[in-house]
Amino acid sequence: MFKNYLKTAFRSISKNKSFTLINILGLALGLTTCLFIVFYVVDELSYDRYNINANRIFRVNEDLKLGDNSVQYAVAMPPLAKTLKAEYPYVEDAVRIKNAGATHVKKNNVNIIENRLAFADASLFNVFTLPMISGDPKTALNEPNSVVVTESTAKKYFNTINVLGKVIVFNDHENFKVTGVIKDIPNQSHFNFDFFLSMESFPDSRSNEWLRSDYNTYVLLRNKADSKKLEASFPNLLEKFSGDQMKSELKMSIKEFEKSGSYFRLNLMPLTDIHLKSTLTGELGANSSVQYVYIFSAIALFILLIACVNFMNLSTARSSNRAREVGVRKVLGSPRKYLIAQFLCESILLTFFATLIALLAAIILLPLFNQVSGKEIAITAQSLIWLTPLALAIILIIGSLAGSYPAFFLSAFQPIDVLKGKLATGFKGGMLRNFLVVFQFAISIFLIIGTLVIYNQLNYIQTKNLGYDRNQVLVVKNAFELKDEASVFKQSLTQLPGVVNATMTGFLPTSGWRNTRIYFKDANLSQKESMFPQSWEVDADYIPTLNMKIVAGRNFSKDISSDTSGIILNQAAAKFFGFKDPINKTIYQSKGGDSKGERNVNDYHIIGIVQDFNFNSLHEKIEPMVMTYGHNSGAVSIRVGTSKIPALLAQIKAKWKAVSPNVEMDYSFMDQDFDASYRSEQMIGTIFIIFTALAIIIACLGLFGLAAFAAEQRTKEIGIRKILGANIGAIIGMLSKDFIKLVLIAIVISSPLAWYLMHLWLQDFAYRINISWWVFAVAGLAATTVAVLTISFQSVKAALANPVKSLRSE
Repeated sequence: MFKNYLKTAFRSISKNKSFTLINILGLALGLTTCLFIVFYVVDELSYDRYNINANRIFRVNEDLKLGDNSVQYAVAMPPLAKTLKAEYPYVEDAVRIKNAGATHVKKNNVNIIENRLAFADASLFNVFTLPMISGDPKTALNEPNSVVVTESTAKKYFNTINVLGKVIVFNDHENFKVTGVIKDIPNQSHFNFDFFLSMESFPDSRSNEWLRSDYNTYVLLRNKADSKKLEASFPNLLEKFSGDQMKSELKMSIKEFEKSGSYFRLNLMPLTDIHLKSTLTGELGANSSVQYVYIFSAIALFILLIACVNFMNLSTARSSNRAREVGVRKVLGSPRKYLIAQFLCESILLTFFATLIALLAAIILLPLFNQVSGKEIAITAQSLIWLTPLALAIILIIGSLAGSYPAFFLSAFQPIDVLKGKLATGFKGGMLRNFLVVFQFAISIFLIIGTLVIYNQLNYIQTKNLGYDRNQVLVVKNAFELKDEASVFKQSLTQLPGVVNATMTGFLPTSGWRNTRIYFKDANLSQKESMFPQSWEVDADYIPTLNMKIVAGRNFSKDISSDTSGIILNQAAAKFFGFKDPINKTIYQSKGGDSKGERNVNDYHIIGIVQDFNFNSLHEKIEPMVMTYGHNSGAVSIRVGTSKIPALLAQIKAKWKAVSPNVEMDYSFMDQDFDASYRSEQMIGTIFIIFTALAIIIACLGLFGLAAFAAEQRTKEIGIRKILGANIGAIIGMLSKDFIKLVLIAIVISSPLAWYLMHLWLQDFAYRINISWWVFAVAGLAATTVAVLTISFQSVKAALANPVKSLRSE
């Protein structure tokens, strides 16, 4: 019986080649898109799950609120890890990781800039699953000046993985002995370092400060330990260990601190939540958002539904062509269940071919998808373990679902109705089919609106006045390598033709260092009038180099020695303190208590107010910021005033080489750094465009097929109309109007939903566009135009047909 089903299915498929091609192509496109999204979602959800104990590992985060300022940190206090292990028996182990930042590593007398270095406690390998190829994980990071490297790093610097005992030179003078080689950390990790340096080598690692947070701290809980119980104990822990330091710094206890409306709290975040749910200050790498997982999963479902709807539409539309077959089969005694089985077999067979094509297309196009999405997904043996059953499930489920309605619809035909010609044809009585067409185009229009909104928001980000000019600014990122020669290097650059100005500091709006400090409005250090802003150390050339605007007072001056105790506020900071005229007012900073318990303070006089500028992402509002005058050699930013960038860049490199012959200059342009901070949004926009195009193509394939069948079923009517004098335009309008009505209904349905969901997406941006009416007009016009062009081919073909042939064929 099954063999007969297959044979009949093959005959039916081969007999209707155009129908088969449209169906298979539509399903294949939909399935290929879904496979890519499945790859993306699986990759996103797999972050940090390579750790054997992933469900028992938690990161300790810190929440701090001071006055009206609040900030959430991914880092904690220096002594916290050791204290947690000592105080709580259900904490099996704890480890600290501290990003070492850009460092140069010597290879054959050439210094290479490396950015993936971190200091780590010896317990690193007890908490995380980092398989060691050589060395002892229990002792590898015990001693100062020891380092563990990844397999690829060992090969990069020594051309072999047998590197135990070899020496790596950091920063020209720091010698570290290799004590272990680990396998490369999987890409699906929220941190990905090539060098782990012993925390014992970091001078600050033994600090007992409880009011400073700069170590990413992780705990491994014992089996069945309750993380909520540990989290609930944190207030008592802070009271016990940080209470004295709080009283010394702010002259109040933690309870008094919280009564004033501020707080200082710790919380736990599961390791597997970090990549998709954490955007805290002090992350070890760039994280994603669970929001995009939801969005892409919904798009995958929508596109799959569009593909299935195509199948159902085309199958029911051609029902009249198979009505006689069904009638004859029933007259000959075929039970309805056999007819249902036959049509389902055809549906599953088509789905099999479509799935096969989709799998091949996904494998071939995977490198291109990786390039667009920024992923490094590969089809491995492990991937096939879940991909094979997924493909089988797709064939059975999609084939059965997509073919279920046609199967039950066609098998329900009554032989007498077939013989009497009572079956509805074309769009007569096709309410479900019309609903499905509306559904398809509603999704397509929704995606078009979403694409336009995302594009407009990204364009807004690119063109918004940020309060500084990021164009034509070259940033030398590793100026700290020059040490005492950094100032000489900066000064030599200002003498080059084409250089407008230069500033030296690691604190930059687009990238670089961040630093927060507590400032007070009065000398009594009243916590109620305190502020916790960004505090950046800059030179006198910073504001003019970045084309910032002083709105009150003046800039720092090299010629005024008292400016070392001067301070410049941004407008947000000035507003926070509530000064009517802030110039020459004084704000204070605590230096902690002295031996007598008296507080020492630094006082700063306000010399200027700079216009607010976006130094964080546009997802966040502009926060208070203070600038102090000093020497910081983190980076050198150069404003360029020439279009001959390559020639000037060569001169700058020559200046660098003159003061640092053994270290390569690491540089970028500020506008590129700015764009990089919105890479995820740009990627989302690109993928949205691609998926929208695919959804429209799939929908149009179905519409093309429906138009063909509608024209075929109205051949006699078209012939008679032409003989009676109807022109080509009238014939085209007659065939097109039913479809255009459905598209217009889809526009009305999808527009409010699209507005609501995109409005929610925009709420994630502190600075955002308003969704304009023309977005919906363009989306509707685009969908209508595409539909008209799709239908027109079949309509024109039918209108131009010889009516004599049409009537003779009938």
